[in-house]
Amino acid sequence: MFRPRPATLRDIEEAALALPEVTREPEAGGRPAFQVRGASFVFARGPRKDAYDPQTGVLYEDVLAFRCTAEDKQAMVSDPHSPWFTTPHWNGYNAVLLLERDLGRLTAAEIREVVTDAWLVRAPKRLAKAWLAGDEGQSG
Repeated sequence: MFRPRPATLRDIEEAALALPEVTREPEAGGRPAFQVRGASFVFARGPRKDAYDPQTGVLYEDVLAFRCTAEDKQAMVSDPHSPWFTTPHWNGYNAVLLLERDLGRLTAAEIREVVTDAWLVRAPKRLAKAWLAGDEGQSG
């Protein structure tokens, strides 16, 4: 029986860098942020007081943020079994959070879809439209 491969950080990087006009900040090493024309769509966050383990109170050090639509955010965080979450600090901000340690709860295909959707939210409309049409060379 075929079992889908669990997602890894490498899947995020490969998915992001396969999209048009994406840069990785910093270029190598460190916790990444992926941008399209300077707009971040997937990025790693350092520890912050709004994201902590509810059992221990210890700040999460492995938070990843993915831009999304408001509708997608609601759907992703509403399932109590989902690895996606948000915090009060992110209320009104169209992004979902994921702990790196929970990446394996998603498949490689699922994380590629979320990365692509995040890019589509942040990419300039013409670039996104051209890419969706399979003609990224005409992005202007």
